[in-house]
Amino acid sequence: MPDPARIIVVTGVQAAGKTTVGRLLAERLDRAAFIEADDLQRMIVAGREWVGEAGPPQGEAAAQLRLRLHNACLLARSFYTARFSAVLDDIVIGERFDHLRAELQGLPFHLVVLAPDVATVKSRDAARGKHVGEEWADYLDAELRRTMTGVGMWVDSAGQAVEETVEEILRRFPECLIES
Repeated sequence: MPDPARIIVVTGVQAAGKTTVGRLLAERLDRAAFIEADDLQRMIVAGREWVGEAGPPQGEAAAQLRLRLHNACLLARSFYTARFSAVLDDIVIGERFDHLRAELQGLPFHLVVLAPDVATVKSRDAARGKHVGEEWADYLDAELRRTMTGVGMWVDSAGQAVEETVEEILRRFPECLIES
C-alpha cells in the first residue's frame, strides 16, 4: 500500500540544507513532488526583488516573498488533492509561519526545521554557488530560534550526511504534524 499523501514543509536558514534534504525526502516517498520556493521566485523575470540586507523583508521584496509562499502552497494543495505528497522548501520564520498556516488552512501538514549551528551554515554556504550565509546566517538563525522554537520537528543536521538527515526525519515523522 503506498504512503498516504502529505504536505511536508522543510524550513531552516539559508544553507541549512532545505533543498537537498527536501528533494531526497520527496524521492524516498511513493508519490511525491518537490516544490522549491526559490524556483517560484525566479519565475518573476521582470521586476523581481530579492530581499537585500539582513533583516525583516520590506516593501516589494516582502510582497514577492508572500506571493511565492502563496503559490508554493497552491501547488502543494494541488498535488495533495491528486494524492501526491508535496515537499515544500522555503524559509518559514516568524510571521511567515502564520502565512503558511493561513495558506494551508484546513489541511494538516508536517513541519521539519533544519537547524544546524551557524558555523556549519556558514561553512556550507561558502562551499556552494550562491553566497549569502556570512550576511544572513546570524540574523536568520536568531530569528528562527526566537520565533519557531517548539514548533515542528527540529533536526540538527550539522554532523549528518544528507541521507542520515532524511532517515531521521522519516523515523521521527509523527512529531511534526501541524493542524492548520
